[in-house]
Amino acid sequence: MKTLQQRLQVVESHVKENKIKIMIIGLGSVGAYLLDYLMSRNDPAISIVAVGRDAEKMQTKVNITRVAGLIRGVNKSDIQVEGGVDLNDIDAITTAIEKYKPNFIVNSSRAYPGLKYGSISWANVRAYGIWSPLAIRFTKNVMEACDKADTDAVVINTSYSDAVIPWLKSAGKAYPDFGSGNLNHLVPRMKFAVANMLGVDDFWNVDIMFAAGHFHDVCISKEGQTEGVELPLRIYYKGEQKDIPQDEVFKACHISMPVDQTRNMMNASSNYQIISAVIDAIRTGNQQKVFSPGFDGNIGGYPVAVGYKDGKLDAWIDESVFSFEQMNKADRASMALDGVEDVVDGKLIYTDALIEKAKAAFGKELPKTVAYDDIDKTAKFIIDEIILPQTEKK
Repeated sequence: MKTLQQRLQVVESHVKENKIKIMIIGLGSVGAYLLDYLMSRNDPAISIVAVGRDAEKMQTKVNITRVAGLIRGVNKSDIQVEGGVDLNDIDAITTAIEKYKPNFIVNSSRAYPGLKYGSISWANVRAYGIWSPLAIRFTKNVMEACDKADTDAVVINTSYSDAVIPWLKSAGKAYPDFGSGNLNHLVPRMKFAVANMLGVDDFWNVDIMFAAGHFHDVCISKEGQTEGVELPLRIYYKGEQKDIPQDEVFKACHISMPVDQTRNMMNASSNYQIISAVIDAIRTGNQQKVFSPGFDGNIGGYPVAVGYKDGKLDAWIDESVFSFEQMNKADRASMALDGVEDVVDGKLIYTDALIEKAKAAFGKELPKTVAYDDIDKTAKFIIDEIILPQTEKK
């Protein structure tokens, strides 16, 4: 694939021509929410194509979104459906990408749909890294198709990008440009918490610089604590730095949330924000900021700037407050607590602690390392030996 900067130049030209095409691969709950949010943007320059196996099922979701959008008066985007695309079939994905030539591709597919993995893992092993082979299972197929099609699209991944994107990059494969969700779910909680502490209502004027891996998105959100890990966090209000104890901020982030698929409103919003950041940077010329797990193939999550550098549209890890080394160190500590010791040379390495916990909780022993070529086999093992026995108990 071309470099991200090269592809952003192509996206830039299309945005300026008001011809923006967004492909959503997999129209489950994340994809359906995203479709609704893009429709609500009410931007006639945007057209959307939903890609997946079951055209009839996808068309039903598209129909309700279009009708609901028209009721609200926000139905200016053309929507098409491309069915018959099995995500196990790389050639079929490639054909769809070549046919529609999208500017953005959002991979919202899941290897085991309809289940929040955390409902199994958090209570039993207190880590999400166990599911990494499932998270990458279809992503690697989508990225191989993107490579074969030599797409000019910006690619966004929705599933455990903290480890999935670095896994692909370390294997020498094409990898998504941005990850959505995870870290990006935690930052708004912090903004609400800080605004409350400062006694202000304009929480949108709170700015956060922060980096952390997936474990801390969950741990801080659920429990309001960091498990003793010091994380890079700096807080601003209307541009002025505020000295608020980190522990107090994290404690106040423990906000009650649903545990069913409505949680995916956040992941869909994160996808929407990344797409909007690129479009808005082009249309306004102003630098945008997002928080993205796995950006540029780095483990964990980082603040990312999108804007013009040396006259060219680009995206980069924002080191204006914290150095990459500071952020990467915290991210690696966070990911280790999530059960991922490292991702290197095309292999994901589980921590010994996760392997021991999984054996105690499920009676099954995970491999220490999962090679790229063993992803499908390991994903099947996790589904057959861990997910199915756990779900059958309920």
